[in-house]
Amino acid sequence: MGQGFSEIFPPKSKWLPADMPDMTGKVAIVTGGNTGIGKVTIKYLLIKNCTVYLLCRSASKAEAAIAELQAETGKAPVYIPCDLADLPAIKVCAAEFLEREQRLDVLFNNAGCMTTPMDQLTKQGYDMQFGTNVLGTAYLTMLLLPLLQSTAKSQGSARIVTLSSNAQGGAPKGGIDFATLRDGPVRRKKLTPWDAYFQSKWADACFSKELARRYGKDGIVCTSLNPGIIRTELARHATFAAWVTYMLGFPADPLGAVTQLYAGTAPEAGSMNGQYLIPWARPGKARPDTEDPETGRALWEWVEEQVKDV
Repeated sequence: MGQGFSEIFPPKSKWLPADMPDMTGKVAIVTGGNTGIGKVTIKYLLIKNCTVYLLCRSASKAEAAIAELQAETGKAPVYIPCDLADLPAIKVCAAEFLEREQRLDVLFNNAGCMTTPMDQLTKQGYDMQFGTNVLGTAYLTMLLLPLLQSTAKSQGSARIVTLSSNAQGGAPKGGIDFATLRDGPVRRKKLTPWDAYFQSKWADACFSKELARRYGKDGIVCTSLNPGIIRTELARHATFAAWVTYMLGFPADPLGAVTQLYAGTAPEAGSMNGQYLIPWARPGKARPDTEDPETGRALWEWVEEQVKDV
């Protein structure tokens, strides 16, 4: 209860983007960087001289965001199209990035969707929220892992930061009902838009823990986090949530980006492999079962099975 209240009404942040180290020479990816928290994250990375790749589905939205970022910072991110709801498109995106860059210091798995209508599915027929927030994000991460490993080996470390949410606490017993992840009678009977969101955010935290177990030894620091209640367009499909966000939410700039920027750049966060963070830039705890290694392994193997023929 104490942490839950503190996540909704966090104390004043002791860390702000101005505290970020200089990022000259470093390369970062921000998925969903065309709006909201992702766009603010890119803004401060650019200010700190990072080379930033903006990944999102819409070219027009990316172009508009890039123009605004250029006006604000005098610098611009590089756009690569990436539809996290389409597995082949993710493969093409990763291949283009790998052709362009020889290092990747920070992967910000920022993009996601919330309470989308249940008739919306990914291109391959998965639940839209799980397919985007978890499967697509995990596949992109897996494709980039060799470069993250080589960067960690040559530079001393690399980081993967994954947005979860305090909504992970509302996931079903065991975290994931695997029978609901593809469209069909079970999914339509069992899931509501909120159930699907809770499950996907739990899985994000669980997947991050599994990444930490598998790749921490290679110098890759993997964290997940609740960014806080932030005024963005994420809650556009949920009227009540949108109202709560408007009434209780904090501005995306800078607070929305504080926790993930801290996780991705702060020197002290380099020792936080496997950590779940809460607003603003504080260590916290996800639901205990997100740390279950058997479920983490099952999720990892499920992702591998879904993408093996892409």
